[in-house]
Amino acid sequence: MRVIAGKYKGRRLETVADNSVRPATDKVKGAIFNVLQSRVDWTNANVLDLYAGSGSIGIEALSRGAKKCIFVEKSRNAFQFLTANVKQLEADPTTHVVYGDVDVFLESIKSKFTVVFADPPYALETLKLLPNKIFETGIVANDGYLVIEHPSRFEFVPSSLWEVAVLKVYGNTSVSFFQHKK
Repeated sequence: MRVIAGKYKGRRLETVADNSVRPATDKVKGAIFNVLQSRVDWTNANVLDLYAGSGSIGIEALSRGAKKCIFVEKSRNAFQFLTANVKQLEADPTTHVVYGDVDVFLESIKSKFTVVFADPPYALETLKLLPNKIFETGIVANDGYLVIEHPSRFEFVPSSLWEVAVLKVYGNTSVSFFQHKK
């Protein structure tokens, strides 16, 4: 796995060898950032990477110039790789790595984020509630985006809080880009 663009382009990232984490493929990662390229001013962006795994999505945002990124991961094994990846890129000053549960983290955070990435386990029982939970916290900036990678067969229940701005499908993987309902 590698960083595909920006100041860390080509740098290799390490990840868990087993299937306990599902890193975004270069194709999906490239598609995510192609969609956001014209929508986000990365130099002023604060990013949150939930279910961060090895951190490849948040690191990609930092590589493209994001001002700050907070990573949240509860797997001890993945957290060790995430911490090592941030250290080897010397990205420490622009990052905060949190070991813990996403739900607990969301209950305590009060900051606003330009982009919130979430790549939860596909079997997450509360997946359908995730967009509402995140928008209800108020952490997505008014002009910000929530980006969730999820199974293609999955559909989120519409809400008065958000709308899907873009939906991309790549085989068994879909990426939904949510924004505040206008």
